[in-house]
Amino acid sequence: MSSIRQLMKQAQQMQERLQREQAELEVEASVGGGMVTVKMNGHKHVTAVKIDPEVLDPEDIGMLEDLVLAAVNEANRRIDETMQGKVGSIATGGLPGF
Repeated sequence: MSSIRQLMKQAQQMQERLQREQAELEVEASVGGGMVTVKMNGHKHVTAVKIDPEVLDPEDIGMLEDLVLAAVNEANRRIDETMQGKVGSIATGGLPGF
């Protein structure tokens, strides 16, 4: 019975570690050759947006919208990829006996 408790305790510690790492994670994604850059934290909240003034064309707002959308989606993908890597590394080296 104590081995099950030990496994549960280890699983809880791993979950807490992942939550801490997710809270500390920040990614940056640029699109359009750096025309639009987005920073996002591990909870997928956009924390910063940088737009190169060259992309500001009142005649083509759609291009700017597309670039911002692409940058947000890329940052989101990087968060997912990073967190999956962390979960995978814990799973392969985490619980003894599994």
